[in-house]
Amino acid sequence: EFVFLLSEKWHLDQSTKYQAVELVESCAFCRFMIKHVEQICKSSRESDKSCERGQGSSWSSLKDQICDTFVLRLVSCVQLASKLSLHYDIVNSDTALKFLQSLRLSYTKQELLESELAVLKTLHFQVNVPTPLAYVELLLEVLGHNGCLLPAKPLHQTCVQLLDFTYLTRDTIYSTLLEMAIENSTLSRLQLAKFLAVKEDFMLLGVGIISTSVFIQEPEFWPQVVEHLNWITGIASQSILDFSYAVLRHIVGSRTPQQH
Repeated sequence: EFVFLLSEKWHLDQSTKYQAVELVESCAFCRFMIKHVEQICKSSRESDKSCERGQGSSWSSLKDQICDTFVLRLVSCVQLASKLSLHYDIVNSDTALKFLQSLRLSYTKQELLESELAVLKTLHFQVNVPTPLAYVELLLEVLGHNGCLLPAKPLHQTCVQLLDFTYLTRDTIYSTLLEMAIENSTLSRLQLAKFLAVKEDFMLLGVGIISTSVFIQEPEFWPQVVEHLNWITGIASQSILDFSYAVLRHIVGSRTPQQH
């Protein structure tokens, strides 16, 4: 949500926004933050030999430091994503610093550059990560090329809105999808672990978003589009329908959207 709001504030395009999200979500970035927290804690233990009465304020300071650093890394990911876009203005250091100062975070340009470099090194400079939006747009291109005569621009806009919604509520949507798959609300750790592959499947997400968008915008074409998506990707039609149902259920705000 932070990245989405910041991208909107800086008028970044959709592809840049999702590029930034995927940089943040990457396993390497998460490992980087874990290591960073471990280093801060280790440094704090070594420097703080005070009694228990003083450790409360030390822990509060430690939490503030971790949160501030994480905000800085989020801003760096958005900056890096903006530099990968060839069609839009990049987020320069002055803009980033002004934003951080508005949050009462004091950083220098050098620290900002070092933060970007730290993220790049953690990602091994592999910043062209795939995004779900790229999958959606590619599938829309294929549908159009294969003769699915749907209004391209309105459908793309609906897809983007649904993709935003799905990302911001994806924990609940994927939980619904998992419950539907195993028909059980009590999930084991093994089932949750196996389901990670489904949550990381951008092709499934892409066909689900397009299917749901067509159902909302052009329902008479929906069966044809689902069949076509199944043919293009090999993803079972029932899986596409299940994904659409999970999204629609949370859009409607009811456990039984068919009643509406």
